[in-house]
Amino acid sequence: MTEIQGFCRDDFAPVKAQFAEHFAQGLERGASVAVTLHGEPVVDLWAGDADDHGTPWDRDSITNVWSTTKTMAAICMLMLADRGELDLNAPIARYWPEFKANGKDQVTTAQVLGHTSGVPGWDPAIAVTDLYDWEKATSVLAAGPLWWEPGTMSGYHALCQGHLEGEILRRITGRSIGTFFREEVAEPLGADFHIGLPENEDHRYAPIVPPDAGIADVEGLDFDSLPMRILLSCPATGAEPNTRDWRAAEIPAAGGIGNARAVGRVHSAIACGGEVDGVRLLSPEGVEQIFVEQHNGPEAVLGIEMRLGTGFGLTNEMIPLSPNERACFWGGWGGSIAVIDVDAEMTVSYVMNRMAGSLVGDLRGATLVMAAYQSLSDAGV
Repeated sequence: MTEIQGFCRDDFAPVKAQFAEHFAQGLERGASVAVTLHGEPVVDLWAGDADDHGTPWDRDSITNVWSTTKTMAAICMLMLADRGELDLNAPIARYWPEFKANGKDQVTTAQVLGHTSGVPGWDPAIAVTDLYDWEKATSVLAAGPLWWEPGTMSGYHALCQGHLEGEILRRITGRSIGTFFREEVAEPLGADFHIGLPENEDHRYAPIVPPDAGIADVEGLDFDSLPMRILLSCPATGAEPNTRDWRAAEIPAAGGIGNARAVGRVHSAIACGGEVDGVRLLSPEGVEQIFVEQHNGPEAVLGIEMRLGTGFGLTNEMIPLSPNERACFWGGWGGSIAVIDVDAEMTVSYVMNRMAGSLVGDLRGATLVMAAYQSLSDAGV
């Protein structure tokens, strides 16, 4: 039986039990789960193997969290808006003039954060290795066309969202988004999360176990459909984080590296109204911006009904992750998940290195979230 390491407060024992069950069922290689309540850690657990050589996943193991990174990039953008440096509803071209090419002059940052901008990918398509060349990747986006009228539909901006956000931020601040995140978020909070991993931290990296098949290897798909055009505008196999080039690059939509404790530490500030332990990221009004709805209806790429706020998903009948109105979430390809509940002042974070094969539908993280809410309910909170 896999030994579960770390700390779990007694009243959150259902989370530990569910985490242990994942290993008992053979669903994990290595993983971590964290819960914070009112800014305090109440669950900080890890278990399993960091690699296929049996190296234990330990307290400070870190891995690629894929699109859970989007929550960190979104926080950076919300911070700029909260400071009055960025108008989320102004045309991106105000800050990035080249972006207005090909009819994109009215696209806004809020639409990028809500996946409704009409710029969901690269046209022409680029290779994954082009993500490592910031100038090339952003120049293609700036010159590219609209895929649909901004604000009229949602199509998941799987990889390009972070480059769009990061270039807007760079034009405003003169800093890369990885640098801004490190200096303004991670270091003040003491959060072990990285958008661009320094080489001297590589020894802690737990390699990803990618899906058995990449998108292009699945039979029966219509490669001319909008979802496939978006995903194949920069086709990834899932194995890319196991290269040094990926980890070194700043890929703000999918390249963040950390563990559940780090994700929860950052998100605990949001759950507590923008501030935790004297470190303020957002004003209470800035936190409320998350819950401004950008889309409510079918999501063209993910294929489900979604409510999308500003930078985060919002719960609905299809995704009932929280009973509370002011709760938001996002997850990463293969299974990582993060929930921020402002009403309960709770966060739940799950990070693992064995990927499931789909963009959505893996239940490991969801069962841990449900166990955390069961713990709250049993405690009468």
